[in-house]
Amino acid sequence: MKKVFIGVVFVVLLIFSAACSGGDEEASGTEGSKEWKPEKPIEIVAPAGAGGGWDTTARMAAKVFTEEEIIDSDIGVVNKAGGGGAVGWAYVAGQEGSPYNMFVASPPLLFIPLNGQSEYGHEDFTPIANVIADYAAFAVAADAKWDNLNELFDDMKKDPSSITVVGTSSPGSMDHIQFVQIAKAAGVDVTKIKYVSDQDGVGLTQLLNGSVDVFSTGVSETVEQVKAGTIKVLGVTSEERLEGEVLEDFPTAKEQGIDATFVNWRGFFGPPNMDEEAVAYYEEKFKELSDSEAFADIRKQFGWDEMYMNSEEYQQFLDEKKGEIQSLLDELGLGE
Repeated sequence: MKKVFIGVVFVVLLIFSAACSGGDEEASGTEGSKEWKPEKPIEIVAPAGAGGGWDTTARMAAKVFTEEEIIDSDIGVVNKAGGGGAVGWAYVAGQEGSPYNMFVASPPLLFIPLNGQSEYGHEDFTPIANVIADYAAFAVAADAKWDNLNELFDDMKKDPSSITVVGTSSPGSMDHIQFVQIAKAAGVDVTKIKYVSDQDGVGLTQLLNGSVDVFSTGVSETVEQVKAGTIKVLGVTSEERLEGEVLEDFPTAKEQGIDATFVNWRGFFGPPNMDEEAVAYYEEKFKELSDSEAFADIRKQFGWDEMYMNSEEYQQFLDEKKGEIQSLLDELGLGE
């Protein structure tokens, strides 16, 4: 009887253990199979002041996410300006692993670290998705003697330093490099280009008062002044002409015989070591955003093109672009 009793107890314990184990597995299985979704507000950092490309992209994305009910959680956009983006990058780098923090970025995330102005580069973050392509525009005063890029570059070939180019970004960053890339393809000695940085945002004023000759900027920043008749755009860096009122009148560098383009890609990054399930969630949501009619209307409004890349594609793209930019900075003597 004693042996029978012990056997019965043993069987009961086995059943009980299996039941508990099964329950644990079921619970963990349910938890593991459940797709991640945000349960707290999401913060998007625009690493610059209000009104620029980063700020506009972040706010337009947040607007469509909310109004089209693509993401249910509250989304806030905060501006953290300074260091050409480095202040905002440092802030997000400090949120390691968080699925509730991200920032919008573009080529300066490659330029700034390469010229030694930030300790953080794209490798220090989690690429989530790229969403748009923006382009550069090269503008001059309405009464300037040049009517196209070839006329401008012909003069620069004779004496590059006689013409002053202004941009908002620092030397070796976007407004400088986008001009250099096109000028180099046109045959200008880019090591002698006179570029001045106007980080106070008065480059347009300098152009209009004659302090500088050429304004290197984003396409959308030129539209209102072209409408007002104060400036003219000699060329833009897109592959083909852009669509939209005024924008469609801007000639590309390529149609003027200059075989070069410059894409101001713009996308979103998470902190270091963002969880893969969170990345997958955001990839899907950014694709839905990119495919939406609401965001297509916004792209048209600002002269942006669709340029969606998922996390893996984005990483490969950035690695390739970094090598190209490094070579150009080294030629200019601006590499770290």
